[in-house]
Amino acid sequence: TPSNAEAVLYFRRKEHNFEKKMASANTSWSEENFSCPICLDVFSSPVSTPCGHNFCRTCINKFWDEQPCFEPGEVPCDVCTGTQLKAVKSCLMCFMPYCQTHLEPHQRVTGLKKHRLVEPMDRLEDRMCKKHNRLLELFCQTEQECVCLLCTEGDHKSHPVVPLKEEYEVKSALLGKIEADVQQMIQERKLKIKEIKDTVEYSKNDADGVIADGGQVFTALMRRVEKCSDDFNQTIKERLKTTEKQAEDLIKELEQEIEDLTYISSEVKPLSHTEDHLHFLQAFRSLKDPPPTRDWTTVEVRPPSYVGTLRRSLDQLEETLNMEMEKLSDDAELKMFQQYEVDVTLDPDTAYPKLILSEDGKQVHHGGVVKKLTDNPRRFTWYTCVLTRQSFSSGRFYFEVQVKDKTAWRLGVARESIDRKGETVRTPETGYWTLLYNKDGLVFRDDPDVRLPLRAGLQKVGVFVDYDEGLLSFYDVEARDHIYSATGCTFTEPLYPILSPWYQEGGTNSAPLIISPVNQKD
Repeated sequence: TPSNAEAVLYFRRKEHNFEKKMASANTSWSEENFSCPICLDVFSSPVSTPCGHNFCRTCINKFWDEQPCFEPGEVPCDVCTGTQLKAVKSCLMCFMPYCQTHLEPHQRVTGLKKHRLVEPMDRLEDRMCKKHNRLLELFCQTEQECVCLLCTEGDHKSHPVVPLKEEYEVKSALLGKIEADVQQMIQERKLKIKEIKDTVEYSKNDADGVIADGGQVFTALMRRVEKCSDDFNQTIKERLKTTEKQAEDLIKELEQEIEDLTYISSEVKPLSHTEDHLHFLQAFRSLKDPPPTRDWTTVEVRPPSYVGTLRRSLDQLEETLNMEMEKLSDDAELKMFQQYEVDVTLDPDTAYPKLILSEDGKQVHHGGVVKKLTDNPRRFTWYTCVLTRQSFSSGRFYFEVQVKDKTAWRLGVARESIDRKGETVRTPETGYWTLLYNKDGLVFRDDPDVRLPLRAGLQKVGVFVDYDEGLLSFYDVEARDHIYSATGCTFTEPLYPILSPWYQEGGTNSAPLIISPVNQKD
């Protein structure tokens, strides 16, 4: 491509010839023959380029001054100065890309005609084999490197080779998979970050709640300690007051005796100094006998022993605190566990054939009649049980079941793989963690069974599970009292809440078990 100065001189020479041709041109030419392809208007100071195209002088000068002659992604000619044109070929001998104009010597000069021309390539020297100075156009699958044709006749003779394009397509597909895998890993890690942050936020909220509940417990306990302290002080003061009253009464009695004895002394003393025998004997007969007095040698005021009082008060305080602490901690613990309430509904496909479920899946009772149901491997056919639709494989969950007006029932959780057809002993070893109530009392089924104290007025049972910690707890919801906890449980499968309303027992146990919403108390 000529420089701008050379182009100007060239255009001026061509301009004169062009204007002469225009003047003598056939008047039948269409208007597009006189239009500049840049501005699309009739030529103004028209000029011609060496390649034979015509432009307005201003248009072509502006185009060359301001715009490149190749598009992004195209290879520019290495020979062009100033404005670079698009390369049309690259020479493997010269290691240079050429535009159409600068390629002309390779098409004309005998020596250059022998050079190998290929499609335009940028940085051609990097695409050549350093050993054979040939184009790297093959890929050795053994050594995993690009080679030239001569390499396949030497060091890579016995190696499988394929064209670069073929290997490129294979590697591109692999790269796409790697990128997809990497993106998936990135998303997984972002989700894990969110999970960790959510856990921290949950732990923070959980800690705040526990601190608040603990504060209530300790406040209540401190009030109880203060009351016990006041009671102890009052007891000590009352005992001291009793001692003081006893001493006061004794002192009054002694003072009265002293007064009586002083009066007798006042009568005896003058008589003891007379030497008149007649007067002495006559006066002695008129003396009164001394009043009866107490033997004060055995009388004493013993100071009260406060050590025993303190010991008894401390024992009473300990007992009271234990009761209050258990009651308050149970209430706080239950309140905390109730925050993990889950919405569960009973699954009719698992229900024993004689059980009747409500439409909303929240109630179950024994109907007394076997229903004709399709065979279902998930259904209980031996025990009067039903599972919920929902299962849990991690974390914590809590639900409540109303047992009011029932004489027998069973509830808790069971793992997914339990035997639902045979007569299996239902213990943790076989996948059941359940609380049983019947005429024999309240029992946590285990090997051996754990018998629990009977609870008067038990109307609603809360069930809490910490899957990861292996903890299962039962609560008397109305009394806000802990019933029993199984610790160190091994949960390895999905857990399902399980309910059994038991049998009707002549109509005395026809009331349903009801999954109830949590109603937290302040």
